[in-house]
Amino acid sequence: MLEYQIKVKTEVCPIKKPTKSFNFGNGPSTGLDQTALGKIQTGLAKSDIVISESEMKVLRELALQVAEIAASSKMARTRELWTKLNNLERVRPVILCDPENGWNEIITEAQMKCQGKLARRWEMNFRKEIFWGEYMGDDKPVEPYFDVPYTASPDGWGLKTVFHKTETAGSFSWENPIKDYATDLGKLHSPKIEIDWETTNGCMKLAHELFDSILHVRLKGIWWWSLGLTLPAAMLRGLTNLFYDFIENPVAVKELLAIISKGQMDKLDYLEKHNLLSLNNDGTYVGSGGYGFSEQLPHADFDGIVRCRDMWGFAESQETVQVSPQMYEEFVFPYEKPILDRFGLNCYGCCEPLEKRWNAVRNHANLRRVSCSPWANLEQMARNLGNNYICSIKVNPVAIASPEIDREAIRAELRRALELTKGCVVEVIMKDNHTIGNQPGNVVEWCRITKEEAQRVSN
Repeated sequence: MLEYQIKVKTEVCPIKKPTKSFNFGNGPSTGLDQTALGKIQTGLAKSDIVISESEMKVLRELALQVAEIAASSKMARTRELWTKLNNLERVRPVILCDPENGWNEIITEAQMKCQGKLARRWEMNFRKEIFWGEYMGDDKPVEPYFDVPYTASPDGWGLKTVFHKTETAGSFSWENPIKDYATDLGKLHSPKIEIDWETTNGCMKLAHELFDSILHVRLKGIWWWSLGLTLPAAMLRGLTNLFYDFIENPVAVKELLAIISKGQMDKLDYLEKHNLLSLNNDGTYVGSGGYGFSEQLPHADFDGIVRCRDMWGFAESQETVQVSPQMYEEFVFPYEKPILDRFGLNCYGCCEPLEKRWNAVRNHANLRRVSCSPWANLEQMARNLGNNYICSIKVNPVAIASPEIDREAIRAELRRALELTKGCVVEVIMKDNHTIGNQPGNVVEWCRITKEEAQRVSN
């Protein structure tokens, strides 16, 4: 029996109404990784499962605020809105603002009260949900769940990529381990999943003790952000090398992508066999933008054991943005397809414009959500998608990256985008922010303007 440094009171703390004063930012960054990948890799150890009495009180009070927001009629309407969108029903454009690492300029050390590694992570998650529910003004669904991820070792391919971080946040260089295809491809193997059950179960036990009377605690594995192939390929071979190889060594490139594709398939097989998958047909973030609420998932024969066919899948190939459509169709698409064929619904694309490779991408099975990045030809993508897919508009994060934002420019760009996609099923996503100009109000203003334009185009 593991012991934890915590005492939990049995009585429920009274709900405290969140203050309506806008008291955010104005402090140093927490330094917490707020990207999608940062939410998957826990980086926890048994020694981190320590929460003090004062931290316990903070977390329970925040959990109560989240529970109250989640139970509101507003959130019930929000879930219904996402469900209709994902069913391809005509609704007003749905809006999500996730400023990612910009969160560290909204929730700063001036707002944080916890000191322990685990307590700080949980505190940050709660404060973000409260900001979304009370201040942001978008359509983020706040859910009555507290999800605990598995603590597991990162995937490995058999060759180690050495990373060198720079002083700039989010920037790094790396040494590609595949120097020679003839000698190095044979060293690759499918990723191996090793779960730290002691830490995972310890976090679950602690979460139950803290939040069972407030939120529904779930063990929920999110094992990938993307099942794409070309990021692992670029990390293993080097992006410049990979581009040369498309011309000079095409057979080896296909062999490399086939190995990575098999690795992703083997990973999915393992997760299915050991019942480690979790449904994502709820308020789970899927693809490169949007939430998974769906009446089509899980599959009709679902018996409680989650399979890929009961879930949303996702792939992209941002690294090949400069590769011709013909090369994408020859080299990348055939190795993506068997992966996405396994899923009940699929998302495709992120920052890469898809109009030139749409004739291949459209052939992915059960395709539903398609990214239209800031670099896409939106007029052409609107014609491609019609009302047969979700048109996931990604706006340029530069719009809110400076201390003084240009509201009229934001409105004009949104108006143009929403007019071009008026006949489509649309979601508008603000993400990929590294900064919001140290102005938390920027995201609120962006949401306000976007909501006004979404209402206008729907009238």
